[in-house]
Amino acid sequence: MGSSTDCGRHRFFTWNEVQKHCTRSDRWLVINRKVYDISEFSKKHPGGARVIGHYAGQDATDPFTAFHIDKTLVNKYLNSLLIGELAPDQPSLESWKSKEVTEDFRELRATLERTDLLQPNKLFFAGLLAHILLLEAAAWLNLWYFGASLFPFLISSLLLSTVQAQSGWLQHDFGHLSVFSKSKWNHLVHKFIIGHLKGAPASWWNHLHFQHHAKPNCYRKDPDINMHPIFFVLGTKLPIEVGKQKKKFMPYQYQHKYFFLIGPPALLPLYFQWYIFYFAVTRKQWADLAWMVSFYIRIGLTYIPLLGIRGLLAMFFLVRFVESNWFVWVTQMNHIPMTIDHDQNEEWLTMQLHATCNVHQSFFNDWFTGHLNFQIEHHLFPTMPRHNYHKVAPLVRSLCAKHGLEYQSKALLTAFADIVHTGSCRNSKWGNEMSHSIPNAIRN
Repeated sequence: MGSSTDCGRHRFFTWNEVQKHCTRSDRWLVINRKVYDISEFSKKHPGGARVIGHYAGQDATDPFTAFHIDKTLVNKYLNSLLIGELAPDQPSLESWKSKEVTEDFRELRATLERTDLLQPNKLFFAGLLAHILLLEAAAWLNLWYFGASLFPFLISSLLLSTVQAQSGWLQHDFGHLSVFSKSKWNHLVHKFIIGHLKGAPASWWNHLHFQHHAKPNCYRKDPDINMHPIFFVLGTKLPIEVGKQKKKFMPYQYQHKYFFLIGPPALLPLYFQWYIFYFAVTRKQWADLAWMVSFYIRIGLTYIPLLGIRGLLAMFFLVRFVESNWFVWVTQMNHIPMTIDHDQNEEWLTMQLHATCNVHQSFFNDWFTGHLNFQIEHHLFPTMPRHNYHKVAPLVRSLCAKHGLEYQSKALLTAFADIVHTGSCRNSKWGNEMSHSIPNAIRN
């Protein structure tokens, strides 16, 4: 079963042979049973070599479908990489259970594509941008009118922290190609929001975030759980494993116990703040660097006349501190309490359910988290506009119930508590709740 066969010009491969091609210099993957050699292409892959390389030797059908909005364009690249397909006697997936789950999930995906649930409401996103710009204007007007005394200073800092957090959620939408039908328009607005409104490079976000989505909570594949050197790997299982190997350097076996004390307040102001410049310069992302510089020029021209240089620096790092806590608690509440392990090569639906959980819907939760309280739906359908997550969630719950897969949803404070107590979402003693209401059709 480990060798390929030829049928005229067409080559047939077994899974045993495909799985051998999973090194940095030799990479094959499977999409819709067709086998592609991406060894050279991965170096030129627009999403980066790592995100596509994480599926070397594996089936990449569902992530390929999830990440690309223009399949016709992408297929032009794929055609030149095609080397054959799986032999007729080879299964598409390893087990019948995975096959049944995957077939039903793909049917759900096809249903969504036939409806308007993958189509964005552009007025919704325009409203989000407008409220961000209004908050930023209010922060400046507050200082201009009331002066730079302590109370107005703190009010403006809080307003600007909200601007930064909400801009972070909005750039996330454009980065996932969720707003426009053309990728280039999403990319352009993404650069404006993350670069000019936040001062970070779009290329850096793409490099990290798509790896996270491709293999969430997978050791050495998801950069969100690999924060070396302070946090070598997050979770409750692997820190103990690597801690025993590196006791003399850092107490990694205990890091899951102190992450919430160091990670949320320090990630943005002490780590990302300098690393984003390092990333842009070392990778020669000059356009991104120009967008970033425009942010700092704008902030300087706007606030130095009101606060002076020292006052601006104090406010800037206070804003980054508040934003960092906001960002880390929200983004990690859905992932850290879940399974973090080596890549188990699970099918798409099961992998995302093991790595993500939801937080109950409310107007505040939706706004506060940028709709990342629907983390399961976001991971399953990353290009779906966020205002539709609540519509597809009942269908996902129904699919999970059919196959006995656990769909986790909890209260916001419970989600925060699970980070502190590092309990599993599956066995949380802090009162996880699951909704069992399964409607029969999509609600408009």
